[in-house]
Amino acid sequence: MKNRYYALKITVILVLIFIIQLIFKNFTELFVLNSSEVFSKPWTLITSIFLHGSLAHLMLNGFALALFGSILENLIGSKKFLFLFFIGGIFANIPGIIFYNSSLGASGAIFGVLGTLTVLRPKMTIWMNFMPIPMWLAGIIWAIQDTIRALDPLSNIGSFAHLGGLFFGLVYGFYVKNR
Repeated sequence: MKNRYYALKITVILVLIFIIQLIFKNFTELFVLNSSEVFSKPWTLITSIFLHGSLAHLMLNGFALALFGSILENLIGSKKFLFLFFIGGIFANIPGIIFYNSSLGASGAIFGVLGTLTVLRPKMTIWMNFMPIPMWLAGIIWAIQDTIRALDPLSNIGSFAHLGGLFFGLVYGFYVKNR
């Protein structure tokens, strides 16, 4: 399995697209996922994955994708990683259509990566809130945090999309593990 470094390449693409978003003010509106327009603009199920609402949003997603995506890509190979990223992102956008008027960001796809890593490397140590914890515990914590946040009507975070991506990633992780 040759590593094509798709996780890092996608991270660079996210940064370049964010720069375009800053330069061209109407760019985001053309490619964001709007629930009322999804049937007339189905490509936004994919294009919205590459948009970000702020520099902080981009930095968090970019860091997570570069780190966890690279680890996972080395484990499962570049083709399977790319499949997971895109299908996980689309799958994560399904709850986005149901629960939000509009959504954007790579978070749902990244949660797919996290879910798959949780299954394939449950004992892998990661740092969360300045504490080392196993990946399986981090997966549970992320799921609980997003479930609580999803119930908060004032939250502007796509928690249902995160949970959709995480669920897809867990299922995909078991599929990969059993093959």
